[in-house]
Amino acid sequence: MNIVTELFVVTFKIIWSFVLAGAKWFIPPREKSVEGQVCVITGAGSGLGRLFAQEFARRRATLVLWDINRESNEETAEIVREIYREMKPSAGEFNRSSDSVQELPLFQPKVYTYVCDVSKRESVYSTAEKVCKKVGNIDLLINNAGIVSGRHLLECPDELIERTMMVNCHAHFWTAKAFLPKMLELNHGHIVTVASSLGLFTTAGVEDYCASKFGAIGFHESLSHELKAADKDGIKMTLVCPFLVDTGMFSGCKIRKEMAPLFPPLKPEYCVKQAMRAILTDQPMICTPRVMYMVTFMKTVLPFDAIVCMYRFIGADKCMYPFLAQRKESTNNNESKTGI
Repeated sequence: MNIVTELFVVTFKIIWSFVLAGAKWFIPPREKSVEGQVCVITGAGSGLGRLFAQEFARRRATLVLWDINRESNEETAEIVREIYREMKPSAGEFNRSSDSVQELPLFQPKVYTYVCDVSKRESVYSTAEKVCKKVGNIDLLINNAGIVSGRHLLECPDELIERTMMVNCHAHFWTAKAFLPKMLELNHGHIVTVASSLGLFTTAGVEDYCASKFGAIGFHESLSHELKAADKDGIKMTLVCPFLVDTGMFSGCKIRKEMAPLFPPLKPEYCVKQAMRAILTDQPMICTPRVMYMVTFMKTVLPFDAIVCMYRFIGADKCMYPFLAQRKESTNNNESKTGI
């Protein structure tokens, strides 16, 4: 095929991709089933991780919960077990005989818990090995674990910066290297990166957090292209980029009061519901709320000075400062108590 013909074919495919994307607004794609599939969730002990666990449990997935905090991880596991107990048997779990209907549970989902520090590759690799031996091959990997230091760059200890990068970014490398080989062998799996809108655009005062999320998104997108280049279409990738979620992680963050109703913190339940919809329909990327797509687009086309003006008008330029001040006060109080 000569280059002119190929150019026409590529142009047609690009136009057709727009048509298909537009059609999904009117004909929502059908959600896939994850019943019986093994789902690993990092940072499952609280926040979005716990909510993801609940959503996958309701869909009868077998859950493997990772968290550095054993107690909170077990609390999530107990919530999941309660969901399993309350669920009605699926249609495939009935065996009809000539004189009676017997309830035979062909599949009973389970939940497994593991204490894992995802910032340490040795911990990730050893935990992944235990999972593969006890549970088997995994189908879904939800890279959700995340932290924030909550300090200005020059006030942040190097150790905290390194830990933020390791948990929010480097951990994605370790989990992928642990589970991707089997996915490639089977040409089956789904990797989800829970990033942030602060990995698409930035604000002042959270340099380490933004850098870590930019890194996670870069890793995710590059891996997506690598899978496409290898024709591994059976392995799906979904990037989740929510606006600030009301989990307490960025407690105190504020923008201009007149603009606040337009950009309220997201309810965690809403965020996870939207993410689950994207995951179950194999959507490559989801930004919540949808206005985040526009903000990201404007960042790519506007001059930097124009972006600064827009930030100042909205009050986004220093929106993290109240959060940072609150975190600093909390740290000082803790240090004072320790001194006493």
